[in-house]
This record gives sequence, C-alpha cells and structure tokens, in this order.
Amino acid sequence: MTTSRGRQPERRDDLHSIQTVASELGISTRSIRFYEDKNLLEPQRVGSMRVYTRREIGRLQLILRGKRLGFTLREIKEFLDLYDVDSLHLNQMIHLRDRVRERIAELLAQKEALDQTLGELIEIERQADDRIASAT
Repeated sequence: MTTSRGRQPERRDDLHSIQTVASELGISTRSIRFYEDKNLLEPQRVGSMRVYTRREIGRLQLILRGKRLGFTLREIKEFLDLYDVDSLHLNQMIHLRDRVRERIAELLAQKEALDQTLGELIEIERQADDRIASAT
C-alpha cells in the first residue's frame, strides 16, 4: 500500500502526534497547522488525529530552517516541491543555490546599510557628548 504521493506507509511507531512534534521542535501546534493549511505538510490521519511521519517532521524542519534564513513560504514550497519531483535532488540544489546567492546579496546590502546607519549614529552620539562636555 502506498500513500497519495507514492510513498510507502510508515510503521505505527514512526508516527508522531502534533503535540509531540510541536514539543520536539519548540513550536506551537498552531504553527504546524498553519504550514499544513499552506500545503507544505500532509500529515496522515488516524481517525480525526493528525499523525506525522519522519518525512513530514523532516519537511517541517526544512520549513523552519528556511524561515529562519529569511526565505518566503512560497520559496520554501518551491524547494520542497522540487525535492518531491527530483529523485537526485539536482534541480532542488541548483534552485536552492541560486536563491541562497540572492539571499546573501540581500543580507550583504542590508549589512552595508546597517553599518552606515551605525556609523552615523555613533558620530551623532560623539557630537552630543562633545556638546554636553563643553557646556559643563
């Protein structure tokens, strides 16, 4: 028997409840349901209870990592979809590499802007200190 994506079904001891997954990953069950609503996760159901396989937990870890690195949910979904389609993961790696390069460029530009702003603020602070010192 296979699932809707052609995967082999998981053994019962490989299934985890939403509460267990949330606790292990340090996120809320609401966050997990949000990612499910965005079609990033497809938990299995046992009755009305969601159960998560190692694959879904892995996908969730990739989602969280992608968010932490500043990728949008759309970009994360593209990475995950490529992973499902490309058994060698070559297309996924090329796409990921290209997006990572773009993200690095964005962060470097932000860093440059922050460095400039910090320099200006430090100069303003120095000028304020000088005026305070000369007035006392």
